[in-house]
Amino acid sequence: MNTETRTGHLAALVTVLIWGTTFVSTKVLLTRFTPIEILLFRFVLGYLALWLVYPRPLRGVMPRRELYFAAAGLCGVCLYYLLENVALTHTTASNVGVIVSVSPCFTALLTRLTFREGERLRPSFFAGFVLAMAGISLMSFAGSTVELDPVGDLLAFLAAVCWAVYSVLTRKLGTFGYHDIQVTRRVFCYGILWMLPAVLAMDVSPDWHGLLDPVLLGNLLYLGLGASALCFVTWGVAVGKLGTVRTSVYIYLVPVITVAASVVILKETLSPSAWLGVALTLLGLAVSQGKST
Repeated sequence: MNTETRTGHLAALVTVLIWGTTFVSTKVLLTRFTPIEILLFRFVLGYLALWLVYPRPLRGVMPRRELYFAAAGLCGVCLYYLLENVALTHTTASNVGVIVSVSPCFTALLTRLTFREGERLRPSFFAGFVLAMAGISLMSFAGSTVELDPVGDLLAFLAAVCWAVYSVLTRKLGTFGYHDIQVTRRVFCYGILWMLPAVLAMDVSPDWHGLLDPVLLGNLLYLGLGASALCFVTWGVAVGKLGTVRTSVYIYLVPVITVAASVVILKETLSPSAWLGVALTLLGLAVSQGKST
């Protein structure tokens, strides 16, 4: 494994480690803020942080390339999170977790259709997908029954598709030769602009006093600076180093990290089937990342 590949794996791992723990911060913030408020706050914070870290403006972008940035902001920042949050109001978190985790498969198929010359889909990818989905299902539905909700489950499915589209767009943006921070910053800008109609439609009126609470502010900073500014950059780095397909399978790890965080932070206990689910998911990731992928 060369240095570039190791960097890609490290970037992807850092990303999912943070994304897998964001449920705790979101849960805390939901006591005072609505989902759209949290979404807007975190990406505005992320956008401002990226300007501070790398203040060079991105100039001379051709209109055709600008469309890619706009589409990435729509799919990866606005639609993905809105669809996921709305889905949670209709169906169970378990259903959403499992359905959204299907996104690596959509990403692989879309990548193959878009970039026909690279990232061949071999049996190891599909074998890893089956193992990972079996493990995620065991973790998500351990001790509970499966309840289907057509509206919520469809929204979660659309969220998974949106993330797959964003992942493919990220690869395309990486070919333009811009700095990763500049790319992420511009995507955030478009994502925030796409959110504004939803903000206006929902008549958002944030509880600004809540920002004076150190706990709420700390969790918001974690989402804005860590889960948004840092992780979207590292995800882009991983896609550039590993390719879209190999990076996307790291999404399988998010439920595992969420479960681990619930055990460590919330002191929850896991059933034997949940432990088996963790093992199968990790095995699925390993198989998907095999040399034949």
